[in-house]
Amino acid sequence: MSKEQSYVLKAWEVTLRKTQQAKKRANSVFGTVSVAPHTDHDVTSDENDDETTTNRNSLEEFYHAERVLPNGDYYTGQWYDNFPHGQGKYLWTDGCMYIGEWYNGKTMGHGKFGWPSGATYEGEFKSGYMDGIGTYMGPSGDAYKGQWVMNLKHGHGVKSFANGDAYDGEWRRGLQEGQGKYQWSDGCHYTGEWKNGTIFGKGSFVWTNGNRYDGCWDEGFPRGNGTYKWDDGSFYVGNWSKDPEEMNGTYYPSGNEGSLEWDPKDLFNNLSEYTICSGERVPMLPSQKKLSVWNSSKRIEKPRRMLVDGRVSVDVDNRAFEKMNMWGNDTSEGGADMRKELDAELMRLEAEGLHSLKPSAVPMKLPKAGRKQGETISKGHRNYDLMLNLQLGIRHSVGRQAPSASLDLKPSAFDPKDKIWRRFPREGTKYTPPHQSTEFKWKDYCPLVFRSLRKLFKVDPADYMLSICGDDALRELSSPGKSGSFFYLTNDDRYMIKTMKKSETKVLLRMLAAYYNHVRAFENSLVIRFFGLHCVKLNGPTQKKVRFVIMGNLFCSKYSVHRRFDLKGSSLGRTTDKPESEIDSNTILKDQDLGFIFRLQKAWYQEFIRQIDKDCEFLEQERIMDYSLLVGIHFREASVAGELIPSGAQTPIGESEEDAGHRLSRSEVDDLLSEPSRWASIRLGTNMPARAERMMRKNDSELELVGEPTGEFYDVVMIFGIIDILQDYDISKKLEHAYKSIQYDPTSISAVDPRLYSRRFRDFIFKVFTDDN
Repeated sequence: MSKEQSYVLKAWEVTLRKTQQAKKRANSVFGTVSVAPHTDHDVTSDENDDETTTNRNSLEEFYHAERVLPNGDYYTGQWYDNFPHGQGKYLWTDGCMYIGEWYNGKTMGHGKFGWPSGATYEGEFKSGYMDGIGTYMGPSGDAYKGQWVMNLKHGHGVKSFANGDAYDGEWRRGLQEGQGKYQWSDGCHYTGEWKNGTIFGKGSFVWTNGNRYDGCWDEGFPRGNGTYKWDDGSFYVGNWSKDPEEMNGTYYPSGNEGSLEWDPKDLFNNLSEYTICSGERVPMLPSQKKLSVWNSSKRIEKPRRMLVDGRVSVDVDNRAFEKMNMWGNDTSEGGADMRKELDAELMRLEAEGLHSLKPSAVPMKLPKAGRKQGETISKGHRNYDLMLNLQLGIRHSVGRQAPSASLDLKPSAFDPKDKIWRRFPREGTKYTPPHQSTEFKWKDYCPLVFRSLRKLFKVDPADYMLSICGDDALRELSSPGKSGSFFYLTNDDRYMIKTMKKSETKVLLRMLAAYYNHVRAFENSLVIRFFGLHCVKLNGPTQKKVRFVIMGNLFCSKYSVHRRFDLKGSSLGRTTDKPESEIDSNTILKDQDLGFIFRLQKAWYQEFIRQIDKDCEFLEQERIMDYSLLVGIHFREASVAGELIPSGAQTPIGESEEDAGHRLSRSEVDDLLSEPSRWASIRLGTNMPARAERMMRKNDSELELVGEPTGEFYDVVMIFGIIDILQDYDISKKLEHAYKSIQYDPTSISAVDPRLYSRRFRDFIFKVFTDDN
């Protein structure tokens, strides 16, 4: 290889390796060729000599170090590129200590972490977290041996408590969940199902005297069908509940007849003494321990050139470009040949897909805040009477006396003919109050089912009525949806009311039983939650009927939503039609507008893919298509100027720490994850901590929905759920599919068979969401 060719290859290697995308492909493009600087006396050195030189330089960077750091911390062990790398020991000034494996400054692999209190963890680490198989020994005697995911017990594990209790079974996000056995210090034990750290589901409780209860449980107490057995063979079978009115059963004595001097309530009093020990909390998580800052010699930021279109150029070694430009102005025959060779190299790299990668974009900014959505429906509004009718009907439906709704419903409850009509004259009746609106008729569809759904979703009837029927008026969204439906929001943003076409009403009633069973079986289902289905029939010559469904508002959160996306997995027409200047935080963006890949924590990601699969299977079975995943993003960190701050970035120049305002640091996130009681506000799809990695598309083709990751991460809080689940694959959608297939690629259009739609939707979502390794 000539000296000039070596410089060209060296320049391109530096250029490509400096970009985040090329790091992943550099080896496949350049192989194992290494080019060292040549001097006059070694121009003829062969490739083996160059490779030996490179390897020797690499070995010189990897060495044993013993450092007393500026903040007083101490490290001894293997060192590489200004980072602990390999085996090493780190001692913090507060007495915490880690001995084990490191990778680029992070605890990674097997190691042992010790606290000043005497607590220890020995096992596997990943990116600073306790992650894998490990054993924790607490200072007070608590001990846990089993699986961990991001500092939380997750998987199978055995825990012994300081008070003598013990648990052997499944864990999920730091709490007992699944099958497990808990034994109290007095010898009594429970074996069965758990949920969120409490006894929930089917299981057996055995006392030391031989008595036992086998049956259903709810939050640590019997609830539902169960049997209590005495050691003499007698038993009591019935329906158990803390509510005396729901409690009933039959006593079956043993061989010797005798009267039962026992009250089933005694069982609840006895069980109240058997509490689940919460155990001691880890005082300081290993991932919360900050290391003294090192600057990598390979990660020095270099100034970038601003291009005329506002983009920032890719980092390039200027000296390498100077070498390349040596032949740029050379008009000699040799220079022309070299330019041809360089052009050929450029064409080869572009064919590999590397040269076409877009350069890094300018820093992202928070979108401008949108105004509060909707127009308040006040007196004089065209739909003012309709709003009053709706509120009167809801107050009547929810507020009327009814027996306690059981979650076990008879098939007749789902019959579309199960509906209640009620007339609301202005003067009132025995059952309805007088009112100032126009006379109307009110219809409740399947009232018992929706009453049970509200109970299942833990909706308090009083709060529900207050949100919809309180003194505050509803808000009408500025424009109807694509289907022609109108949307109304309650003033507290908790509920959304959508007007329905007759066909949509029929679809919901047809699939209501399957929907009910699905959301009951899967508590974390992402499908939209329905709370009521009603109809208002206005008096007058037209006898107009307005059908509407009440749903949960997905974006009702304590976090402001900065970006909203409606994702289907199709490409045709899936971009916003608004100019950039009109896009704000309320704008719903689409598949082609998406510029992120969302990385969920491992435990959440596993649950996410399981639930997406279950939800899509349910919708496919019901012949539903055209649904979408509605995603909301809250960016955690931004500068005063409104620029988004990537994960791990320092406070921007010109902004003091005081001006930066309060932000969730990594230690605060760890603190949130380590305290199970604070998980109440987080569930799958709601207030989920995650990272958004910016992506770039190589071209503007509509067929490319997911671009290349850039390595630029942002800490976010995510809200998402599956919406628009009332469109079945009817004749109109089949005709739409046939018509558009003539003009466009059939796989790019939204109207496709439910089975194909489900598969395409999942394939796309599993590319956009991934595990945060």
